[in-house]
Amino acid sequence: MRFIGITGGIGAGKSEILHYIGEHYKCEIYLADEVAHLVKQPGKRCYQELVRLLGTDAVAADGQIDKAVMADKIFARPELLEQVNGMIHPAVREYLLERLERARNAGEAELFFVEAALLIECGYLALVDEMWYIYADEKIRRERLRRTRGYSEEKISQIMSRQLSEESFRKNCDFVIDNSGSLKDTYRQIDERLSTVRLH
Repeated sequence: MRFIGITGGIGAGKSEILHYIGEHYKCEIYLADEVAHLVKQPGKRCYQELVRLLGTDAVAADGQIDKAVMADKIFARPELLEQVNGMIHPAVREYLLERLERARNAGEAELFFVEAALLIECGYLALVDEMWYIYADEKIRRERLRRTRGYSEEKISQIMSRQLSEESFRKNCDFVIDNSGSLKDTYRQIDERLSTVRLH
């Protein structure tokens, strides 16, 4: 089984690519953001630690961590972000490695994908068999984000400024998919790469 990381800047089209892969290949796909949400649930790995760190006022009526309250607390005390990430990132990694081991033992999937914008920063280069960079021209990414998410130019610029540069992504990744053109061209790049990967 091949363990592949999928990363890239916001608006590059990572979700569309994973949807295609999920439809056409025997694989398991995990989104790090979804796993991060899971490990914050009541009874899960990070819940009690987060409540201790953020206070009981960060717990909503349904017992969930209130995302808005957590965001306000982190904004007021930026040092909390590092502490929260210090809990969540290792828990996400542990969860994913458990799922990888389970998938290998089951022997049904040929490929195991993990997607996140921060895979490189969170140390996944040492874990994956290969890292893919999903690239799209910045102008195209901005247009997508305005159209699909309703983001303002200011918000887009703010998010992009916090992410790795194109140069850093390219330097750290094993393979680049250019998602600036047609989906047909993007799918061709995926199929060509995976036809090679599955031979090994």
